[in-house]
Amino acid sequence: MELWNNLSRKSLFIALIILTSCSQQMKTLTTVPGVDIKKYAGKWYEIARLPNSFEKGLVCCTAEYGLREDGKISVINTGVKEESGKVSSVTGKAWVPDPNEPGRLKVQFFWPFAAGYYIFHLDKENYQYVLVGSPSRKYLWLLARNPEIDDTLYRELVEIARKNEFAVESLIKVRQDCK
Repeated sequence: MELWNNLSRKSLFIALIILTSCSQQMKTLTTVPGVDIKKYAGKWYEIARLPNSFEKGLVCCTAEYGLREDGKISVINTGVKEESGKVSSVTGKAWVPDPNEPGRLKVQFFWPFAAGYYIFHLDKENYQYVLVGSPSRKYLWLLARNPEIDDTLYRELVEIARKNEFAVESLIKVRQDCK
């Protein structure tokens, strides 16, 4: 019994340490308060991203969003394999699980897996650029309506991502010069 009590106390102590350290790691990623999906729909160019396995070796990446009849959003992500020049594309869908959080979408390319797609900064006036990330901060994309943006805007957006605890020192600028 004595051994069990000591193990229980140690387990409880370790659990408290883990819970405390996890809760202090990152603040919640605040998303934009509103998104007009009709204005958001269309083609976006990937200006920069954090490295990820599913886009490794891809350049000239784009994301195209459309409105579906069922109220969800169609997603087509396209890129060009840098080494071979072959086009790579994946189709999925996105939706807003909670209408009170319109900047927090779920995106799904393979059932049953869906991931958080958090719009945390958006050019609300013209929908010309956006910062999208995951709540874990593992994924980050800087998207724009044009294949290039000016350096001043790029630095401003990177700074916003930095303030939101993304590892911007690892950002990859995406080539957009494919024919």
